[in-house]
Amino acid sequence: MAVETSSQMKGICMLEVNAINSFYGKAHILNGISFSIQAGEVVSLLGRNGAGKTTTLKSIMQLVKPSSGSVHFLGNDITKLPTHRVAKMGLGYVPEERRIFTDLTILENLEVGRQAPREGLIEWTTDILFDLFPNLKERRNNRGKELSGGEQQMLTIARTLMGNPKLLLLDEPSEGIAPVIVEQMAETIVKLKKEGLPVLISEQNLHFARMVADRAIIIESGSGKFDGTFEQLESQLETRDAYLSV
Repeated sequence: MAVETSSQMKGICMLEVNAINSFYGKAHILNGISFSIQAGEVVSLLGRNGAGKTTTLKSIMQLVKPSSGSVHFLGNDITKLPTHRVAKMGLGYVPEERRIFTDLTILENLEVGRQAPREGLIEWTTDILFDLFPNLKERRNNRGKELSGGEQQMLTIARTLMGNPKLLLLDEPSEGIAPVIVEQMAETIVKLKKEGLPVLISEQNLHFARMVADRAIIIESGSGKFDGTFEQLESQLETRDAYLSV
C-alpha cells in the first residue's frame, strides 16, 4: 500500500513555518518560531508543558491565527485561510483532546472523516486502517465511549487518515495512554513513515520521539532552541538538559 509518488516527493518542502508570532489574548505564546518539514520526514516538536507545542500546531492549522509571520504548505501561503480550507488542501490534524464522537461507532467515526482520494497518494480505506490498527478492527461496532483512552487515540488518528492527508500533525500521541499502547502507537507512526507520509509530532516523551522521528525541534517559551538529528541532540547534553529535563 505504498504511496505511488513518495520517491518522487523526496526533497520537496512540504511545510514551512516562517517567524510566526501567536497570542492568546495579550499572552505572547509563539515568539518568531521558524522551521520546515520535508517530504517523507517524521519530525518531533519537543518541549516542556507550556512551551508552545500545541499552539504551534494550532497556528499551522489556523485554529490560532498568527499575528505575524507565515505558514506555507506545498508552496501555498495558508496563513490567512480558514481551517476547513487548510484541511481540504491535505493537512491532517490530530488534536490532543481526541474529540471523537462518543455516541457513534468506530465505523461511523471513520466515515465522518472521509475525503476524496488525492492523486498519487494512498487512499486510506477502513480495511487498510483496520490492518494498521487491529484493536479497532476487533471493536469496529463499539461506540466511542466504550473505548479505552489509547483506542480513542488510535481512532482519532484513523479518522484523520480517512481524509487522505498529505501531511499529518499529531499532538501528544503518547500522552495518558498505557505503555503497551504507546509501543503500538510508535509502530504505527513508523509504518506511516514507510508509506511516505510526513508527520509532525508534538511530544514531551523524548524516548517515544526518538523511536519514531528523524529529527527533533525543541521549543521553549515559543522560540526555537534546537533543530537537528537525535544524534546531534545527544552530543549537546547541555541543550537537552536545559530544555527537556523535568
